[in-house]
Amino acid sequence: MTTRKHLKSLVRERMRKTGERYTVARRHIVDADTSWELRGGVHGDTAVLANVLANLGVVAPHTGEPLTEAMVLGVGGGLGAGYILWEFDSHQFRSRVLTLGFRRLWQYPDRWARETAARLGLHAEMHETGGVRAAAATLDAQLDRGLPAIAWIDSYTLGHRGEPQWRDGYGGAPLIVYERAGDSYAIDDLSTTRELVPAERLAAARARVGSYKHRLITIDPERIELDLRPAVEEGLRVQVEHLSERSDSFSLPAWRKWARMTTDQRNSKGWPTVFADGLSTGSLRASIYTEAAHGAHLRGLYADFLDEAAGLLGRESLTEAADAWRRAAACWEPIVDAALPPGDELREAIDRDDPARWDLQQLRDQDAGELPDVGEPVAAMYEAERSALALLGSS
Repeated sequence: MTTRKHLKSLVRERMRKTGERYTVARRHIVDADTSWELRGGVHGDTAVLANVLANLGVVAPHTGEPLTEAMVLGVGGGLGAGYILWEFDSHQFRSRVLTLGFRRLWQYPDRWARETAARLGLHAEMHETGGVRAAAATLDAQLDRGLPAIAWIDSYTLGHRGEPQWRDGYGGAPLIVYERAGDSYAIDDLSTTRELVPAERLAAARARVGSYKHRLITIDPERIELDLRPAVEEGLRVQVEHLSERSDSFSLPAWRKWARMTTDQRNSKGWPTVFADGLSTGSLRASIYTEAAHGAHLRGLYADFLDEAAGLLGRESLTEAADAWRRAAACWEPIVDAALPPGDELREAIDRDDPARWDLQQLRDQDAGELPDVGEPVAAMYEAERSALALLGSS
């Protein structure tokens, strides 16, 4: 189901006058109005999908408003939990990288995107091309059709975030390419202002990470068949099933493992062993803060979804589950504050999106530092999320 009925009317009127096919007439109309609403968002994967649909004029049937990022998160199966501590011998010294996951299938973004698009009835097209020229041609062909494209990139290679060279190949969240402007492309990277990147840099950034090299997703609004109620029901079912799994890497037991590892002196992956020399604590603290602060843990966003689902499905019990997830979200605040306390110079640089944060982080990595005291607040958060899941399962 699509709206933007004014656009359809304009396209069909042009078809009547010119005899053009729908896609050709639509491209001419869209090209005459290249405005793109920059809507921001909380999380790369969920926000790009919500923002594309909003700009295509797709709305929720029960509200007549664009699908929220919260709704996209919930229909996609909701929350995940991930904890992985990597160790590398690179740069000037041995580095440690903490990865936290918050969305279901956070480790499989392509699978999540496919499943979510299918559940929403979007009939999305995923394009994966081997060569740089073919990839660029595919992108241009989609833009010529008036369709924005979701693209996966390497943030360092794209260069728009001022990341240091050692971040080369770390990847990045997907973004939206919505317009060709001469030798550049207009992108929406949870942006608040219009951003242009040179075509060659975008091509290089799309090619840098082998696991999603040149991947694009496009959605034709004329093919969408949105039936939100069953999509929400399935999203709720999948959420309970996923978070009830026993995996201590990808489901709720990951938080219990994290709490244990902060003090475990016997496990080779325990923090007392991994960080025995006191190095890399700057990156450890920055990772926790960057990945979880300002609602990036998605627990509050999921609570918003449950409130929407309660209204759509007429199930008041879901509002109680929403309250429980908001209490769980509040349990993340002591964790991020322990990682980087308010007033900390690195925290403030991260909040400003200041490229200088990377130099500060590396300086702290190279000096012995104290580990953040997060074990107890992580354990408390885990119990709060277990309670919220139990309530959701009975809703």
